Amino acid sequence: MNEVRFGLIGLGNIGRLHAGNLRSGKIPRARLTAVADLSSSSLAAYGDIETYTEPSALLKSKAIDAVLIATPHFQHTSLGIEALGRGLHVMVEKPISVHKADAERLLAAHKSKKQVFAAMFNNRLDPHFLKIKQLIDSGELGEIRRTQWVITDWFRPEIYYASGGWRGTWKGEGGGLLVNQCPHNLDLFQWLCGMPRRVQAFCHFGKYHDIEVEDEVTAYFEYPNGATGVFVSTTGEAPGTCRLEIAGERGKIVFEGGKITFTRNVTPTSEFSRTTKNVFGKPDVWNVEIPAEGTGPQHVGILSNFVDAVLDGATLVSPAAEGIHSVELANAMLHSSLTGKMLDLPLDGKAFERQIKKLMAGSKTKKTVVQVGTGQVDLSKSFSGV
Repeated sequence: MNEVRFGLIGLGNIGRLHAGNLRSGKIPRARLTAVADLSSSSLAAYGDIETYTEPSALLKSKAIDAVLIATPHFQHTSLGIEALGRGLHVMVEKPISVHKADAERLLAAHKSKKQVFAAMFNNRLDPHFLKIKQLIDSGELGEIRRTQWVITDWFRPEIYYASGGWRGTWKGEGGGLLVNQCPHNLDLFQWLCGMPRRVQAFCHFGKYHDIEVEDEVTAYFEYPNGATGVFVSTTGEAPGTCRLEIAGERGKIVFEGGKITFTRNVTPTSEFSRTTKNVFGKPDVWNVEIPAEGTGPQHVGILSNFVDAVLDGATLVSPAAEGIHSVELANAMLHSSLTGKMLDLPLDGKAFERQIKKLMAGSKTKKTVVQVGTGQVDLSKSFSGV
């Protein structure tokens, strides 16, 4: 085997991006050999390869070694399980599932299997986050004491939600901002800082848009070591802010406007507090700008790493098994808001599944779907969402 033959399911915004990357040769040793989409018109541009209107037919095809699942969220679980059961290597778009119970079912289908199974967390290859992770993992920042991520630049106009009948509905998406725009942020947050042990959140549903799911969230985290955190996001604010702060014993990292600054304490905070004789003293600091340019290889890099894992046994940048963490964080925030309680983690996935099914059963939104032109959203940018 000297190449990986890909099948692609789903030709929406992100699916077309992946198809273009594969067809243009951007991923070495990879070839797009089949696509599936419910819309026959979407398949018209792929007449030179195998096309299917039923995903199962593509999964049964002998023309593929791996499948890339880029469908609406609820299908990630069922199609992933079917693909793994057929012995295919699987790359699934974010989130790996809508809720934790489904994510557990999906990951159980991969247990003891040798296929490569990865998730599309492309921002793990962004040079800025790689540098921040290095500062944390090396101990340069010291033990984390506080985290904060304000991400209010996820603005979406009404036409965005009207562009697909599944958007902005419990039945179609199983959530809004947290399950659609924020999976990358939540994955990065836990990848950098670890999972909290307790979560309390306040979500607002249809606050800025004619939708039934959340479009604003403010959450509070408590970590196992006593550190605290805040996560704030919305699709209803413009121009918005994207500012990540991580404070530790040895200083503070700030990432905003494409720049990383590290305010480094000369003496660790706790040590200075114990030893200083100055009643208003503060540690001396070094102000350091950490160099990092661009957004990295993003989707192309994750797919290339996936191919390397299939053909050469390379270590995955974003194994699917780690995708459950961002799902759990999103679920915990919704569950906390809907119940009005602070939740201990790990989350009871079955309890949240019962809750989301009730919301889906009561989903009443009927929308007029508006056709929008292609090319309006550049999905190659950092934090690309759908």
